[in-house]
Amino acid sequence: MTVKIEVKEGGTPHNTIMWAGLLASLVCLYLGAGLNLAFNAYTFSFFGGLAAVCAIVWGSNTIKTLCSYGIGTGVPSTGYTSFGAGVIAMLLASRVSWYLAPIVLVIVAAIIGLILGYLANNVIMMKIPVLIKSTVELVMVGALVLMGLALMTTSSYSLLSMVSTQTSLLGLPVAGHAGSFIGIAIIAVAFILGMIAVQHPFNATLGPSWQQDRMLMLAAEVGFLTMIPVAFMSIAYLSPLAVIVSIVVSVGGWFYTYNQFLCLSKRDAAAWLDAKPIREPEGH
Repeated sequence: MTVKIEVKEGGTPHNTIMWAGLLASLVCLYLGAGLNLAFNAYTFSFFGGLAAVCAIVWGSNTIKTLCSYGIGTGVPSTGYTSFGAGVIAMLLASRVSWYLAPIVLVIVAAIIGLILGYLANNVIMMKIPVLIKSTVELVMVGALVLMGLALMTTSSYSLLSMVSTQTSLLGLPVAGHAGSFIGIAIIAVAFILGMIAVQHPFNATLGPSWQQDRMLMLAAEVGFLTMIPVAFMSIAYLSPLAVIVSIVVSVGGWFYTYNQFLCLSKRDAAAWLDAKPIREPEGH
């Protein structure tokens, strides 16, 4: 049996969203890390949050594609498994130089996702046509989101910056580990924020009036909303100017996307003003 999925009228093909999300995330990661190094500053760390937003928008449409096969109850387990694998890809990629790390991350995440997807589809026998591809994408999304939020928090996605912080002892710089991105478990907060952001948009826009542009706008809004607490957490690591810039970008992006989402919601609600209630059979 084959299942055919068609793009709704006016919608954007999933592969277009996938490539746009992937390339935009990589560009933002390189801009953030590269500009911070070039200017020896933390000011451009907010690009990590933008990379996470791009990946979240892409991931939300992947969730929609997976849900098209009627496995809504399995999406949370798929998502959390994928983000867990994304942690592995992100940590492995953080061991190499900053200009290779994003590429290594994508490759490692794709390999891990391929293995997980194959096991789920052919060993556990879920037999879902898009499961392997969707798992590969979601692991990549999870890894990109985590790397982006690490960059936004610590100004870098290198392993050293995530496992240690610079403190002072008798005027001498000393590396501390208890307050680092990983040591204080901020990575766990980033994990939860990112995973909820990826899963929420399609779940929140379900129904007979579902529209792709409204869902994607909600994904962007939730992505910027995720950036706000991360910007405040970066107070422990970044300069005041960098923190202020991150907060301004996060709040500004959230305010714009939230208003756009409200406009799209009103548009779709108005289209159903004259709709009759959906009749459902009653019985016991």
